[in-house]
Amino acid sequence: MPGLHPVVPLILDIGLPEMAVIAVVAIFVFGPDKLPELAKQAAQWVKIARRFANQARDELREELGPEYADLELRDLDPRQIVRKHVMEALEDDDEDDDPDEDDSLADGEVPPYDDEAT
Repeated sequence: MPGLHPVVPLILDIGLPEMAVIAVVAIFVFGPDKLPELAKQAAQWVKIARRFANQARDELREELGPEYADLELRDLDPRQIVRKHVMEALEDDDEDDDPDEDDSLADGEVPPYDDEAT
């Protein structure tokens, strides 16, 4: 959906087939006479919601200070935060793994044992 705010597809995960079904149902429910007026009202609601979200983002940026000037609302999405931390942890694990290092026990060597862990 080009032109929409990046957060909108996360919230409104609606494709073209779903939009067509909604349009057909709307025509049956409201009739073709009232549909243009309802579409105009829906567009006004979307504009108001977008303005409200932009104002909230701007106020949040002002309150947090200049170090958060590039803050985007999608950065606060819990799924994005978890994904970011998981990817960082995986990258750290990849850096810690040394393919030349052999962690296997020598013949006859006793594996470590921790009384408190069992």
